[in-house]
Amino acid sequence: MTKSNLNMHKSSKILAKMDELEHEQVVFCQDKETGLKAIIAIHDSTLGPALGGTRMWNYDCEEDALNDVLRLSRGMSFKAAISGIALGGGKAVIIGDASVDKTEKLMRRFGKFVDTLAGKYITAEDVGMNTKDMEYVMMETKHVTGTPQSLGGSGDPSPVTAYGVYMGMKASAQFLWGSDKLDGKRVLVQGVGHVGEYLVKYLSDENADVFISDIDQDKLNTVSEKYNAEIIENNNILDFNMDIYAPCALGATLNTQSIDKLKCSIVCGGANNQLELEERDSLHLKRRNIVFAPDFLVNSGGLINVYSEIKGYSREKSLEQTKNIYETTLDILNKSREEGITSYSAALNIAKKRIADKKNN
Repeated sequence: MTKSNLNMHKSSKILAKMDELEHEQVVFCQDKETGLKAIIAIHDSTLGPALGGTRMWNYDCEEDALNDVLRLSRGMSFKAAISGIALGGGKAVIIGDASVDKTEKLMRRFGKFVDTLAGKYITAEDVGMNTKDMEYVMMETKHVTGTPQSLGGSGDPSPVTAYGVYMGMKASAQFLWGSDKLDGKRVLVQGVGHVGEYLVKYLSDENADVFISDIDQDKLNTVSEKYNAEIIENNNILDFNMDIYAPCALGATLNTQSIDKLKCSIVCGGANNQLELEERDSLHLKRRNIVFAPDFLVNSGGLINVYSEIKGYSREKSLEQTKNIYETTLDILNKSREEGITSYSAALNIAKKRIADKKNN
C-alpha cells in the first residue's frame, strides 16, 4: 500500500468512527516547537456550544487517543442533555506525560487552537490538568472555563463532581435498600485523584467503611492517613467483598470479565465511560442484579459547576443544582425497573430525546 493510499485508509477509518458515534467535527492539532499533539472532538452542538475538559495522557498510540476523545465527547453531550444544561458535548486530549511534557508554551499553543473554533468548543480541566493550565489557555482564548477563582473563575470543579457522585450513590442506596444512609456500608473508591479524594471525604463524614485503590502509592498513603481509609491493591479489587464499587479513575474498567467477578450490589463512581461496551455491559450488570448509576448522570456536577461560571458563578447554586442528581438517579432507576430496561438505556433515552426535541423545534 502506498503512503497516499495508507493515509486515505486512515482517514476513511476516522470518518467511519465519527459516523458511527455521530460526531460533527474532529480537529487534529500539532505544533513542532512546543511538541503539542492534540485532538479536539465536537460530538453535538444542538443544545449549545460543545463544552468538555482537556485530558493530558500518555496514550500508547494515537488511535487510542482518538478513541478516547470520541467516546468522552459523546458522553459530554448526554451529560449536558440529562442535566438540562444548554450545552453540547465536546472534549480534547493532549498526547503526552503531564508531569514531564506540559509547559506554559504548550498550553498557550493549545489555547490558540481552541480559539480557532470561535466558541463552538469551550474547554476546561480534566485528567492531567489544573486551574493554572486553564489560566495559560485563557491567555490565548476566552473559550475556557474552570479558571482560577482569583481570575473570576469557578476554580477546581472536582468537589462539585464528587458531590454529584455522592448524591447518585445515596439515591442508589435508597432504591436498593430503602434507605440512603451509607454509614457502615463497605465502599471501594478506585482512583483517589481530585474527584476520588473528595468522594472519600463525603463517605468518611457519613461513617461509611471506605477502601481505596490507586496506581499512585504516595497518593494512596496520603488519603489513607487523612481519612483512615484502608488500602486495597489494584489486582485485588475484583476479589474484594463490598457493598458499593466507585470507579473514579479512567474508563472502560467494566467489561464482561470484570463484571463476572465483581462482588458488589451497586456501581456508582466518577469515572467517565465506565462501560467498555455500553449496551452489552449494562445488560450484564442488570443480569447480575447489580445496580448501575449511569456515569454521565452522576458525574455531571463538574459540568454543572463550569456551566454556572459561564452564566455567572455561584458555588451555592452549583451545589443546589447538583443535588438534583439524587432525584434524577432515583427516577432513572425506577424507570429501568418499571420498563425492564437497563439504567444506562433509561438515562440515554432521556438525554437523546432532549437533543432530538431541540433539533425538531
